[in-house]
Amino acid sequence: MTKLDESSIIKIFQNRLGKKKFVSEDVEIFNLGKIKIVAKTDTLVESTDIPPKMKLSDAARKSIVACVSDFAAKGVKPKYGIISINLPKTISHSKINEIASGFRKACNDYDISILGGDTNEGKEIVFNVCIFGTTDRIVTRKGSKNGDIVFVTGPFGYTAVGLNMLLGKKKGKESFTKKSIKSVINPKPKLDFGLKNKKYFSSSMDSSDGLSTTLNEMSKQSKNKFIINNIPSMKDLEDFVKSQKLNLNNLVFHGGEEYEFIFTTSPKHRNIIKKNAKISKTPIIEIGYVTSGKGVFVEKQDNIVRLRDLGWKHFR
Repeated sequence: MTKLDESSIIKIFQNRLGKKKFVSEDVEIFNLGKIKIVAKTDTLVESTDIPPKMKLSDAARKSIVACVSDFAAKGVKPKYGIISINLPKTISHSKINEIASGFRKACNDYDISILGGDTNEGKEIVFNVCIFGTTDRIVTRKGSKNGDIVFVTGPFGYTAVGLNMLLGKKKGKESFTKKSIKSVINPKPKLDFGLKNKKYFSSSMDSSDGLSTTLNEMSKQSKNKFIINNIPSMKDLEDFVKSQKLNLNNLVFHGGEEYEFIFTTSPKHRNIIKKNAKISKTPIIEIGYVTSGKGVFVEKQDNIVRLRDLGWKHFR
């Protein structure tokens, strides 16, 4: 019997529940009269998504942030939310307060009003968050054109290292350790940058499943080739990788959990986007370009290597 993976499970539900051809996006969009409603749902599960030493307040905040990150990539302002929680019956009063504080922190950070939700009892903590907003349009994953340039909204690789540090598998200098762990427990999607610059984006996608996954999906949907000629990593990460004899590409391209977004744009918009990024203190990095063809390739020293999709997949 063939083992089910995330994609095959999703396809079964799509075939059973819908007649229209499904196109993957970071959010769902539908019309309610003349209004375009944008919705996003995400689930955070204790056993798979909350590493040791991560506070419940940080986990609760992150469950909302995961949805906000997708709104940032689409250039949409999140406005309302519904939260369903699953809790063990032995949970303490102090932990409930901690969870509530985390939800409140995220809502305050991104100006989201929680309308309500559902509370259930189970063996472990589960947060299911659904966020809503309205828009005139979203930036899709498929709009890149031949000649476009590729940007990311920040460096990659810290989260993969930070997770290993939380699991007690790696150690580094105090400042680097703190920075890496913070990237895991306190991600900050670039919502304002996405909202203010969406008109310049030809395509865009949240990166939380891994940079290699994101780039391959955008390439596939646009039917174009992506050439990556600048790996979005910082010197402190590169020094750590050398000292630990790790593979930099694995951390940067396949780690996931960054909650940044990748976008493509015409070269004519490069200067205005860089100017706006500087004003908003968003550390965007130009990592490559779009050309005709298929797939994603990493270019280094006159050598081009295919970048496989090895990001996060449930049930893998």
